[in-house]
Amino acid sequence: MLCENCGQRPATVHIVKQVNNQREERHLCDQCAREHGQGAVEGAFGFPNFSLQQLLSSLLESDTWGVVTPSPRPTGSESRCPSCGMTFRRFKEHGFMGCGQCYDTFDGELTPLLRRVQGSDQHQGKAPKRTGGVLRLRKELVQLKNDLQRAVAHEEFEKAAQIRDRIKELEQRVKAGGEANAVE
Repeated sequence: MLCENCGQRPATVHIVKQVNNQREERHLCDQCAREHGQGAVEGAFGFPNFSLQQLLSSLLESDTWGVVTPSPRPTGSESRCPSCGMTFRRFKEHGFMGCGQCYDTFDGELTPLLRRVQGSDQHQGKAPKRTGGVLRLRKELVQLKNDLQRAVAHEEFEKAAQIRDRIKELEQRVKAGGEANAVE
């Protein structure tokens, strides 16, 4: 199948758009797809020419939220994943890792991106409801301890005393909840 745009090269990018049960397909070559937004998904999220690759690339290259992005490595010394040979530049272009080892290999470059996109580089998923109460209390305790350190650092001692009291209360509730779970 030839590219619908130029009619010269084989179509390797296939874009399917379905709106209100109306399906529209486009078949483009790599070059024409790049010229039309790097194989962009047209109309996704209400934006014409939305592209996941462009989104990731902009996140990797901008310094939003005050997060320092790592300086690019010189071209000759670009690191590669020892397992699949993927480079971080290739990840930026395509938006996909080559294998599981890539996450360890590019940890230094990925950490600022994860912080920027998710607000943290630590997974904070949901907990089952039956154990969620104690887990929520523990999570709140961690947050309160951080707040306490900030209050002390800013010499807000009255606020620090209130936070300290709340921490003691929550620690007792966690202890009581842990004992209840041990009995079950």
